[in-house]
Amino acid sequence: MNDDDATPLDPETTVSGTTSSDRLSDSAVSAGTGLKATMPERQSTHNSEVGTALRKRLPNFWVRFSLTVLLLLVVMLGSFMVGRFAVDPWEAVRIVAAKVLPIEPTWSEMDAKVVWDVRWPRLLMAVLVGAALSCSGAAYQGVFRNPLVSPDILGVAAASSFGAALGIVLHDAYSPSVQVYAFLCGILGVACAYFLAYTKGSIPNTMLILAGVVTSSLFNAGVSVMKYLADPYDDLPAITFWLMGSLSGMRWENLLFAAPVIIVAMIALWFVSWRLNILTMGDDEARSLGINTTRLKVTVIICATALTATAVSQCGAIGWIGLVIPHMARMVVGPDHRKLIPTAAVLGATFLLLIDNLTRTASETSLPLSIPIAFIGAPVFAILLRNSTRQWS
Repeated sequence: MNDDDATPLDPETTVSGTTSSDRLSDSAVSAGTGLKATMPERQSTHNSEVGTALRKRLPNFWVRFSLTVLLLLVVMLGSFMVGRFAVDPWEAVRIVAAKVLPIEPTWSEMDAKVVWDVRWPRLLMAVLVGAALSCSGAAYQGVFRNPLVSPDILGVAAASSFGAALGIVLHDAYSPSVQVYAFLCGILGVACAYFLAYTKGSIPNTMLILAGVVTSSLFNAGVSVMKYLADPYDDLPAITFWLMGSLSGMRWENLLFAAPVIIVAMIALWFVSWRLNILTMGDDEARSLGINTTRLKVTVIICATALTATAVSQCGAIGWIGLVIPHMARMVVGPDHRKLIPTAAVLGATFLLLIDNLTRTASETSLPLSIPIAFIGAPVFAILLRNSTRQWS
């Protein structure tokens, strides 16, 4: 049956009889609108013993999710105190609230400038980028049914890096066009991968991944060319530092560009999250349940690509978050994408915020984000693998 001819599934219909549901396991996962769809045992995710114990101790999803949100708020509050210029966190809250409430100022002009113009945009950007990369990673892992997939699997990170390097060479490191070049090239890179993988009216997952590898190699070569052509005294150091990732110099203009794209894409992913639950059973089972798998994959890939391209265009290439955080979220809430995507967003935001606080205090100059993330992300991922009791196949 062709994807486009698939009949939409009645939300009130339950799967029974001698249909393909007979091949599914008995561990049912609700698809979101009254449908009792089940996921195969082989797709039951990386549930570690720690994660299983946590879900048994706190069986209510909203309790666990509320705790993660509370942790994020605490970290955000503490982030105002981090830095060379000491600012009381409650004073920082009053400074922010004074923008919309009639609060009499008891702070200096310097405090207000540091909080509102420096730390608040950087803090919000860390939250948005961490959430975007985590949601993108969870979505890609669901689409490809592979726990080792990361947001740069289709070459978006390499393409965005090439765009940023091109913008730095043509203009300068502080030009707003650098972010625009990075974003557009990231979208172009995924479009190239999609075009290469399109064969006979369908896009097999294996072909798409291989096309992503080819696209990444091509744009990485382009980055090398830009480094070779760059001015060794100005442009080359700027390209190198940008590729290592940083949240330094974030301003409200950056947020005005990134926030709408990230928020809309995350909401769109959450709206199709129940279909992702069905897609994890396999394309054949999903089509038999009325899901247009091609359209669903395209939608998820577009949203995840927009998230990754926007994040990379603002703060450079940041690894590990989109790979590690979705696994941590599954330990907390399980494999249901309706719960996984918002939880991954909150945990990703918290993780990147903590890393950014570390980079601001570890040395006199702010460290690139990729250094502490690699040192922390790799061991954490190794621990998650060791504690895994089940694996995807």
